[in-house]
Amino acid sequence: MPERRTVALVTLGCARNEVDSEELAGRLEADGWQLVEDAEDADVAVVNTCGFVEAAKKDSVDALLEANDLKGHGRTQAVVAVGCMAERYGKELAEALPEADGVLGFDDYSDISDRLQTILNGGIHASHTPRDRRKLLPISPAERQSAGAGVALPGHGTATDADATPVEPVEAPADLPEGVAPVSGPRAPLRRRLDGAPVASVKLASGCDRRCSFCAIPSFRGSFISRRPSDVLNETRWLAEQGVKEVMLVSENNTSYGKDLGDIRLLESLLPELADVDGIERVRVSYLQPAEMRPGLIDVLTSTPKVAPYFDLSFQHSAPDVLRAMRRFGDTDRFLELLDTIRSKAPQAGVRSNFIVGFPGETEADLAELERFLNNARLDAIGVFGYSDEDGTEAATYENKLDEDVVAARLARVSRLAEELVSQRAEERVGETLRVLVESVGGEEGAYGRGEHQAPETDGQVLFTNFADFEGLTGGEGPSVGRIVEAKVVGTEGVDLVAELLPGSLGSLACSESEEAAR
Repeated sequence: MPERRTVALVTLGCARNEVDSEELAGRLEADGWQLVEDAEDADVAVVNTCGFVEAAKKDSVDALLEANDLKGHGRTQAVVAVGCMAERYGKELAEALPEADGVLGFDDYSDISDRLQTILNGGIHASHTPRDRRKLLPISPAERQSAGAGVALPGHGTATDADATPVEPVEAPADLPEGVAPVSGPRAPLRRRLDGAPVASVKLASGCDRRCSFCAIPSFRGSFISRRPSDVLNETRWLAEQGVKEVMLVSENNTSYGKDLGDIRLLESLLPELADVDGIERVRVSYLQPAEMRPGLIDVLTSTPKVAPYFDLSFQHSAPDVLRAMRRFGDTDRFLELLDTIRSKAPQAGVRSNFIVGFPGETEADLAELERFLNNARLDAIGVFGYSDEDGTEAATYENKLDEDVVAARLARVSRLAEELVSQRAEERVGETLRVLVESVGGEEGAYGRGEHQAPETDGQVLFTNFADFEGLTGGEGPSVGRIVEAKVVGTEGVDLVAELLPGSLGSLACSESEEAAR
């Protein structure tokens, strides 16, 4: 019997890429490939690249070169680039990086097994010529669902064949817009988990219709198109069966969900459905546009049990002139009013955002206005980036570019402020009681988890001080990974919180432990 082909997936970039990698893993495993964790143990190393900013592109190239170094020293025979950078640059990347044996775009994903086999056999698959993917779907959102069948949408895959894990069909929300019927029959997610973490991301949509002058993502991810609610629900249920406790909804712009399905408020009805999925303890929504926030969505995010009151708001700046040059909306006072509205409904709500400094034409007064916003916003996590030109964007053609040393100085200045402010915000949480998802119970770092205001990998974590006191609970070693526990914040370490596990949560823990053992 021939030895099974092996493949390793190396993922860079955002949570959306992680979902795409797990879809590729599902396709490959269904076609007989053996998935391995380390590239050195694989016949083919597939690097899922990021193409968003220069630093991310450099990391992607470094990962490809590192994988290429394995060739001739072990099992690895081929290195293949997929993902945003591969889609964005295609032939150009292949020519600039001959170390990659293949550069595959999104259109290759449905035939990923054949593509890898061709490359593994020494054949050549011609890299694609990049195109503006916004032109693949109709301009009218209402026409996209019917036209989208022939367009590659990574992370939207479902399967009904015999190789797919069967699931029971889940009814779409009762108020699904008229004319958009639930899909009949089981639609298993075309996905294979690549780790055993208690949190997983779910694609809510792909693409973006906004035209921010600094952003190239719509050109290679395409126009906005929503996934059907029934597919999102089925995938969430499948993830719960895999042991996932928290799902994070991801897309380029979650606030637009449903506009191509006939109801811009569809997210408000979908969230309670997701929270009711058996086994799911927390639902988190990421990537929200401030200009598209609406009262009903704020209400659902702040009042629905198991839905985290978490707001990942893409502010980018707060000076009006800079925002207009970015082709965005708002200003400091309107943004602060939005935050006041959120906190009036959920005082412990988590808020994070990213900001660009050194944008073309940004003045010292503009920078001071951004600092005024940051000083008053009380954000839990802040990402700061220095502006750099992105190929094909409108901002790359702007005049009044700032010198690189000016951008670097402003980046350092605002980054220092951001670090100070998020530490202060963490200190404000001392004394609060949090619901924490346990993510680790051993090792050098000890026990830790995340509160409702903390998204994976970006927003800090909760460090437990007294976890060892609960060893022996119901015969085990204390609360396990994936449990939701209550903890009181007693200190901080920068953005991280230090907390004591509360004895009051032991009753529910012991009950849930014994119920699980009885199943």
